[in-house]
Amino acid sequence: MLIFRAFSALLSYPSEEMRQALPEIAVVVRETHLLDAARRDDLLALIDELGQDDLLTVEERYVDLFDRGRALSLHLFEHLHGDSRDRGEAMVDLKQVYERAGFELSTSELPDYLPVVLEYLSCRDLVETREMLADCVQILATIGRSLIARRSGYAAVLQALIVLGGERPIEAEKVPPVKERMEAIDRDWAEQPAFGGAPAPAGPAAT
Repeated sequence: MLIFRAFSALLSYPSEEMRQALPEIAVVVRETHLLDAARRDDLLALIDELGQDDLLTVEERYVDLFDRGRALSLHLFEHLHGDSRDRGEAMVDLKQVYERAGFELSTSELPDYLPVVLEYLSCRDLVETREMLADCVQILATIGRSLIARRSGYAAVLQALIVLGGERPIEAEKVPPVKERMEAIDRDWAEQPAFGGAPAPAGPAAT
């Protein structure tokens, strides 16, 4: 199913090759019968966004979203297992699913990386695809809400996957926006006093 290959491309790290394929991806989105008009329109808006800015800006936006913390990680099992042994065991099981279906990992990405999962689903029938999406729909919703909170156009892909997984889309207007990420960085990495101890409490100036 080409629509899942389109999803995979949209969620992958941006490249000039991907940007050149955006018109073709847009055609796939417009022609799919699996999504309603609202989902298609949101995906087309994301495609327009990815094609408008220069590549460096698009790359920086992607890294700022997906490579800065667990809330927006596209590695699905990280949301379930963190860095525990269970995650490794789950990835072995998923890799075996791929192997039984004759799907070979052609990149260095881990098997639970969402674009890889979507590439696999593009080769499967709709019944299996819906079942797998239903199994991980709560993780998809977690990522989707985090994207909506950041007012990111990438949320369109997660919303589409949630619907295809049998759930209602997230009501975006009910998700409060997060504060600017730089404010969080400033708070987390605030400079400590140069010589250790806590700063003296404010009080009347010495006379």
